[in-house]
Amino acid sequence: MNTINGGVTAPEGFFATGVACGLKKDGKKDLAIVCSEDRAAVAGVFTTNRVKGHSLQLTMEHMKSGYANAIVINSGNANACVGEQGYADALEITAITSGLLECTPQDILVGSTGVIGKRLDMDAVRPGIEALVSGMDPDGGHDAAEAIMTSDTIYKEIAIELELQDTKVVIGGMAKGSGMIHPNMATMIGVITTDANISKKLLDKALKDAVKSTFNRISVDGDTSVCDMVVIFANGMADNAGVINEGEDYELFLKGLEHVCAYLAKLIAKDGEGATKLIDVVIEGAGNPDDAYKAANAVAKSPLVKTTIFGEDANWGRIFTAVGYSGAEFDPNYTDIYIGDVLVCKGGCAVAFDEGLVGELLKKSEVRLLVRLNKGVYSDHMWTCDFSFDYVKINSSYRS
Repeated sequence: MNTINGGVTAPEGFFATGVACGLKKDGKKDLAIVCSEDRAAVAGVFTTNRVKGHSLQLTMEHMKSGYANAIVINSGNANACVGEQGYADALEITAITSGLLECTPQDILVGSTGVIGKRLDMDAVRPGIEALVSGMDPDGGHDAAEAIMTSDTIYKEIAIELELQDTKVVIGGMAKGSGMIHPNMATMIGVITTDANISKKLLDKALKDAVKSTFNRISVDGDTSVCDMVVIFANGMADNAGVINEGEDYELFLKGLEHVCAYLAKLIAKDGEGATKLIDVVIEGAGNPDDAYKAANAVAKSPLVKTTIFGEDANWGRIFTAVGYSGAEFDPNYTDIYIGDVLVCKGGCAVAFDEGLVGELLKKSEVRLLVRLNKGVYSDHMWTCDFSFDYVKINSSYRS
């Protein structure tokens, strides 16, 4: 498996671009398309928030067939909580796009991200879609990745190639996300493309398996939004024999997909609003998988832990406290805590450690927190980020 240049258009038969149609006040790109030359098998994972945006509702309906040609994504407006017109606007996007691509509206997916409770400016979107379709390019993935950004500060895209059934197969991806990030989809949209020939059933399983350990293991602020999804298109144009059964070929494809998802997920956590550090929270020795997740999740979303890391303060008590209220079953008297590879708490008690060394570890852009519960053999992890002064600034003026 090798990382290669490109993103969603790196696999054979994919085109993309992004344009500025006027949804964003700053004139930046705000409308993107990713399109497969051939109708592709698709799978998706969606937000568990009971409140769902209108574009997402339509996409979930269209994906029931298991196939699609393209996805159109706008940023700057969530198309959520605006009544029946929001769903009608999403339908119109599919109608316009399908007419230009000469496919059915049901073969078009729609994504929206941005401010909730505001109608889409369809007078801007309509000509924007025409510009998208006329400007689609096999090298347009970067423009698409730019167009889906909201409060993101960096592009999030990757492509890899791997040998599958004696054939070169490529997996590409792009994502957006910076705030309202928490497991089970958050304010994030991910689009993954591959030219692999894989059955719809296994594509769906692979995406769910990959998301569980990657996109569902990131938290920026504990919020889960209303518009969010990860979708994958597989058009089969690599012409490999076909992955139709679980086994070695499936595991190889899954490994590549997990790599793509993990890379994008870490970028989202690292690019958390106002973030200065990526934090890797690791729990080991839990009595069962659920307890391992509970403990990791509690530490990752704790404002006190996140501000401690921002302040580069070795206040491990906040980590211990978060594990304590997580709901995980463990004995505090057998618990060890590490910052980086430095033991700061053993058997639930303070131990002498080099404050200077830990201080240097906390100055790094990536910080690892390890908690050993010493109760069982199960482990889990979360990626999160620190809370800085800028987080409050960004979110107190998001609509302005």
